[in-house]
Amino acid sequence: MPSPPRDLPAWTLAAAALRAGQPAALLCVLRSQGSSPGRQGFKMAVTAEAVAGSIGGGIMEHKWVELARQRLREGDYAPLLRPQIHRREAPADRSGMMCAGEQEVLLWVLQPADLPVVAAIEEQLQRLGRGAWAVSEATGLQLVTAALADFYEYKPGPAWSYCEQLGFRDHLFIVGGGHVSLALSQVASNLEFEITVLDDRADLPTLDANHFAHHRQRVDYETLTVKPGPHCYVVVMTVGYRTDAVVLRRLLGHAYRYLGVLGSATKVAELRRVLAEEGFDLTGLRGPVGVSINSRLPEEIAVSVAAELIAVRNQP
Repeated sequence: MPSPPRDLPAWTLAAAALRAGQPAALLCVLRSQGSSPGRQGFKMAVTAEAVAGSIGGGIMEHKWVELARQRLREGDYAPLLRPQIHRREAPADRSGMMCAGEQEVLLWVLQPADLPVVAAIEEQLQRLGRGAWAVSEATGLQLVTAALADFYEYKPGPAWSYCEQLGFRDHLFIVGGGHVSLALSQVASNLEFEITVLDDRADLPTLDANHFAHHRQRVDYETLTVKPGPHCYVVVMTVGYRTDAVVLRRLLGHAYRYLGVLGSATKVAELRRVLAEEGFDLTGLRGPVGVSINSRLPEEIAVSVAAELIAVRNQP
C-alpha cells in the first residue's frame, strides 16, 4: 500500500481518543530554523497512554510529552506556545539539546468540540484530499477552504496563527514504469513524496506490481503534461532513448523543482546534443540522474536517485 502522509497517525490517535471521550493533546512545531531536530509542521498526538508522531525526538520531545500529559491530568486547556533553543548557553527556553537550532512548539489540548475538525482532517489525509487546517487562540482549531500562499503559514506574536495544507507538499512524477521505477517508488514512499508513475505501455507487470505509488496512469507520451511548480519533481526513465526524447520535449521549458533523466552518460549526452540542436534550453535538466555510488542494481540506482532528490529538496 502507498505510504500515507506522515501526519496521519497523529490525527488518527487524536480522533480515536476524542471519540472514546478521552482527552488528547496536539504538539506541533510552528517554526524551526538551524539544526532543529524537528522541522516546521512536525507534530504529535499525546494521550495518557499513547503517542503518535514526532516533534524531533530526544529529551526535548520527552519533556513536551510529559508536559502534555500533566495538562491532560489537570484539565488545563490553555494553549502553550513556547520557543525551544537548542544551545546550552541560551539564557532562557533551553530545550536540553545542543544541536544549535531553534523551534517554536505549540501545545494545544484538544476538546470534545474539536472532534468534527480532527475527524475531517483524518479523513482528508486518508484519501489524499486537499484543503488546510488552521489554529489560533482567536479562532481555535478549524478547517480552511481558502488556498494558502505556501504549504505552511505562521504569523508569530501575541495574535499568533498557524495554517498548514493537508497531504503531501512534494509530488514525485516518475515517467516510465519499469524495474528502476518500481524500486524508486519503494524508496521514495518513505520520503514524504506523493508518487505518480506514468507509462505508455499496456499490461506492464512492473507497473501493475507497483503498490508504492499513490497514482498509476497509462498515458500517451506525445501529449504528456505534468503540471510544473516549486514542489514538483520529475524523473524520466522510459523504455529507451526515443521515448525519453519524446517525454523531454514535452517537459523542457517548464519550471520544475527537479527534472532529470536516467541513463548512461553516453545516452544522456546524445539526448542533450539532439535536444540542444532542436533549440531546447537544457539548463535545468539533470542527467544521468543519481549521486555517484557505482550503482548497478535497480535498487541501488533507486537509492542514488532518491539521494539526489533529497539533496535538491533540502537546498535553501
